[in-house]
Amino acid sequence: MVMVLGVDVHKDTHTVVAVDEVGRADGERTVRATDTGHRQLLDWARRQVPQDRMWAVEDCRHVSTRLERALLAAGETVVRVPPKLMAGARSSARTRGKSDPIDALAIARAALREPDLPLARHDDTSRTLKLLVDHRDDLVIERTKMANRLRWHLHELNPELDIPARGLNRLNQLDRLTTWLSEQTWTEQISQVLARLAAELLTDIRAATARIGAVVRR
Repeated sequence: MVMVLGVDVHKDTHTVVAVDEVGRADGERTVRATDTGHRQLLDWARRQVPQDRMWAVEDCRHVSTRLERALLAAGETVVRVPPKLMAGARSSARTRGKSDPIDALAIARAALREPDLPLARHDDTSRTLKLLVDHRDDLVIERTKMANRLRWHLHELNPELDIPARGLNRLNQLDRLTTWLSEQTWTEQISQVLARLAAELLTDIRAATARIGAVVRR
């Protein structure tokens, strides 16, 4: 009989609830999100579930990575539970409201319902790729925010200016807009400010695009 240890992870604390094969809670523990806390959690789990245990960790790797590493280094089996799977399990909890133990219980029950969840891995290659992919995604998000602001500035300057969908991700379009801006003469103060901000955004978007390309190549 495999017991599942559902883990609700946070920056400061981790809460674990152990459940049996039908989802009944059989103990809980909250520890600090530190190396010492991780060791305490392992000691508790080994006493609570001496054998045939599996850890189900909510897939929030910005706060769960160190815990996963500690568990894997200790020879534990760890699966990752996507947050979207928790809703159904949480709604079946008998206790009203939201708390760390309720979330940990929801995570464990979600793992019971989904037998094919991905196993956690933390070898050097997978960790490096994850860091680079996350960094690329962050850069893309920031570039998208800048591109949206630039579109509004350009629209106010000239509503008829044609900018293809996703065109601001391409260097040839950035070059075209930079040239267009440099050829205009603005007399109104607002237009001058808009043009200056647009030029700065074009420079920043170009730099972000170069950084994204470098991360992808790496």
